[in-house]
Formats: sequence, structure tokens, C-alpha cells
Amino acid sequence: MKIDSRLLQKLLPFLSLIALFIGLSIASPYFLTANNLASVARQTAVFNTMALGMTIVIITGGIDLSVGSILGLAGLIGAMALEAGYPVAVGVLVGIIVGTGCGFLNGLLITRLRIPPFVVTLGALGIYRGAALILSNGLPVHRIPPAFAFVGEGSLLGIPFVLWLLVICAVIVHLVLEHTRLGRYAFAIGSNKIASVYAGIPVDFHTTAVYAIGGALTGLAGMIEASRLMTGQPTAGQGYELQAIAAVVIGGGSLNGGEGSVVGTLIGAFIMGLLSNGADLLNISNYWQQVIIGSVIILAVTLDEVRKRRAR
Repeated sequence: MKIDSRLLQKLLPFLSLIALFIGLSIASPYFLTANNLASVARQTAVFNTMALGMTIVIITGGIDLSVGSILGLAGLIGAMALEAGYPVAVGVLVGIIVGTGCGFLNGLLITRLRIPPFVVTLGALGIYRGAALILSNGLPVHRIPPAFAFVGEGSLLGIPFVLWLLVICAVIVHLVLEHTRLGRYAFAIGSNKIASVYAGIPVDFHTTAVYAIGGALTGLAGMIEASRLMTGQPTAGQGYELQAIAAVVIGGGSLNGGEGSVVGTLIGAFIMGLLSNGADLLNISNYWQQVIIGSVIILAVTLDEVRKRRAR
């Protein structure tokens, strides 16, 4: 019976995604159109890329509330590099480097100052957003070369280019989690940090590395978002941290740490993407979308807690 329960727990996100897909197909005649599905794929790629980084962070028992602000800052500075005349590849790399630096700083503050991740990243949320507004004077960067649009809106072999990027990132993160020392240590730290210290695991080093990786993926997501909008918006990414956290939790990740997977996070992110797209197609207010997202997070966390109590 326990095996069946665990199997159902793992299959629930996937079954929910299938049910949501079928429901939206019935509810709206526009859902299954090629243009709409391509739009969902491109929009969800931003959340998916962020959520992959959030997955590693949450597995260690941490959390990063600043990812929305990191996305905005990375996208803005990357767009500034493009506006200055640098090639598209360099601009994207600049965005990734900015995201990596922000994530590294978060990890450093958490490990060196011994401050809870919630507090550090909550403060960083305001700092990075303020930095973006200061650098841009609150104005978007819009003199961007047309070739940059390919990153967010282009297609390769008939498939949106962002999906290729997402697959590459997902494979890399999966390999890191399942086949590297960093991945094994991330699960160990999230399961029992004190035991990890006594086992000789360099907890501070790997915690900082995890936040840096999360920042790098968020920086890439920021450049994808800038490409889709064809502008570097200092206010981009507001509220995206909720989407990323929700994707991980819906996909089976635990806010207590020690649990999470790439496949689960991808499914969770696609569920969030379909909910948003379906709400737009059905003319549901954006205000209600926020209510739905918050409710889904609470429900997912509640189910996780109930499951753990029964396991005890």
C-alpha cells in the first residue's frame, strides 16, 4: 500500500498536467491552435529555466525570493550590452554572468553571515530591483538589434528555440543532481545539514555554488524574457519568484529540503503556464490568477506535509 501511495504521489503532477491540458482543450477552441501552443511554450520556458535553478536551491533546504529581481537586473544589463553594440552571444553571456554574480552574493551572505536564506533573499529582492531602476533611471532599454529576437521568438527545425535551450539546461541540471558530487551533497544538505557537516561535506562551499547556479539560470531566463519583449525592462520579473517556487513544489519538491527533481519541476512549470494561458483564454482576471497561484502553492505544501506525517 505504501508503494502505491508513493507511486501516486510521483504521478500526481503528471496526471494533473494531462487533466488540465484536456480540460482547457474542451473549454476553449483556441487552446490547441499552433500559435497558442507555441506562445505557451515560449512563455513557460522563462519560468521553467528559473525553476530549474530554484529546484537545486530548494533541494538544499534553501529558498531564493530574489529571482524575479535577478531576472530583471540581468535582462536589463544584458540589453545594455546589446545596445552598446556587442554581439547577441556576448549580451546573453553578460546576462548570465550578472545572474551568476547575484546568486553567488546571495549564497555568500547566507553562509558567511549565517542569516536564513529567506531573510537574505528577501532583502536582495529589493536591492537588485533597486539597482536595476538606478542603472536605467526607471526607463527601459529598447535600442536592441533585431537579431536578438531569435532567442525568444525564433524557431530551429520547426521547434521554438527556447525549448532547445530549456532541454539543454534541463539535461545539465539533471546530470548535476544525479551524477555529480554537488548533486549528492545538495540532497544530503537538504536532508540533514548538521549530519552533512559532521560527515565532512563542505556545506558552505556547495551551498554558495548552488545559489550561483540558480542565479546563472535566472540570468539566462532574464535574457529570454528580454528577447521576447525586445526590451530590457528594469521592472521585469515581478512576482516570478512565486511562479518558480510553485513549479518546484507542485513537481514534488519539498520546502523542507532533500526532495526534488528536474522532471517534476518541468511538469510543475508547465502546469503553471497552462493555468495562466487558460485564464487568459477564458477571460479570467489577472487578480484571480494571483489567487490561484497562491492557493496552488498552499495546497501543494499541505499535501507534502500530510504525506510526511503519514510516513512517520
